[in-house]
Amino acid sequence: MKKRNPFYDPSKPHHRPHGFQNTYDSFRGKRWHELLRWRWEAWRKGLPRPPLAPIPQLAPDLAFIHANAVAGLDMQPAVTWVGHITVLAQVGGLNLLTDPMFSERSFPVQWAGPRRHTPPGLSLAQLPHIDVVLISHSHYDHLDEASVRALAQQAGGCPLFVVPLGLKAWMARRGISCVIELDWWDEHVLPATARSNAQSITLTPARHWSARTLTDAMRTLWGGYAVLSPSCHLYFSGDTAYSKDFIDIREHFTARQTAAQGGGFDIALLAIGAYEPRWFMKDQHCDPAEAVQIFQDLGAKLALGVHWGTFQLTDEALDEPPRALQRALREAGLAPERFVTQAIGQTLHLAPR
Repeated sequence: MKKRNPFYDPSKPHHRPHGFQNTYDSFRGKRWHELLRWRWEAWRKGLPRPPLAPIPQLAPDLAFIHANAVAGLDMQPAVTWVGHITVLAQVGGLNLLTDPMFSERSFPVQWAGPRRHTPPGLSLAQLPHIDVVLISHSHYDHLDEASVRALAQQAGGCPLFVVPLGLKAWMARRGISCVIELDWWDEHVLPATARSNAQSITLTPARHWSARTLTDAMRTLWGGYAVLSPSCHLYFSGDTAYSKDFIDIREHFTARQTAAQGGGFDIALLAIGAYEPRWFMKDQHCDPAEAVQIFQDLGAKLALGVHWGTFQLTDEALDEPPRALQRALREAGLAPERFVTQAIGQTLHLAPR
C-alpha cells in the first residue's frame, strides 16, 4: 500500500495523494525495456565519445572569494562555479551554495556509480563560511549526503538548508535541524542584519522528478530557486526539462522586477548537460537549445551554464554542452556573452542592481 503524502493539498495541482507531479505534464518513470534500449543503442554507437579537449579548470581566486565573503553590505555580487551543479553565490552579504556535490562518486556508495572526471573548483576546506544551502531535489548528484553532513559541521555553525517538501525529514534523520522546507511559490524571507541585506528565497516549479530508492519516486518535491536581494536577483534551475513553468516564473516576479527596480534576474544558473538521447531525457533534462529558451522565458540579463563537465551521466560527450550552447545562441540570434560557460573554479563578477 502506497504511503500517503503528508503534505497533500487537493487545491494544488502538483500535489497528489501519494506524492507530487509536474505542472504541465505527468512524469512517468522509464520502463526496464526503455533503459535496456538506451544502453544498447549507446553501446552500439560507441557513446559517449571522449571529450575533444580537457574540461577547463582554473585555480580559484581565493583572495577575492574570502575577502568578499566577509565584506558584508559591500559584498560584490559574484558566482563561482565549483563544478557540476554546485555554485558559490555571493549576494547581499551572504554566501550561498547550490546543490553541494563534493564527493568522488554520485551514488549511495563510493566504490560504484558515476565517478568525477574533474575535481571540485573549491574544496570543502577552501569554502568561506556558508550561510545558506539551496537543495533542488533528492537525486544523488544534487543531494550528496557526505557534502551535506560536512557543511552542517562547518566552523561557525550550520548553514540554513532550504529544501523542497519532504526533505526536511531526510535531514532530520541525519541530525540536521537548521532546515526550512518550501512548497512551490513559498517564500522565505531572510531578515536584514548588520552584515547582510534582507533577501527572499522562493522555491519555483521545475519539470523533473525525485527519487533516492526504488520505492520513493515522486515522494519529495523538486524545484528551482529565485533569490532576491537589493544588489542581485539570482535564479537557480536545479534539474529541469523545458516547460511553460519559466514563463510563469517571470510573470510571478514581474511586479518586483520592473525597469525602475533594476529589471529581471541578473544571473540565471541554468543546467545545460545530461540531455542525450532526447527520446529518453527530454521529459527530465533540457538540452542547450531548450536552456536558451528558458533563459528567454525568464527574461534574465545573463546566464551561466552548469550541470556539465563533471559526471558522465548521459550520451553526449562531457565537453559537448558548451558547443551545443553556442550553436543554440546563434540560432536564437543572441550574443554569446548573454549566456556563458566558464572554467571550473572561475568566478563571474556581476554588476550590482
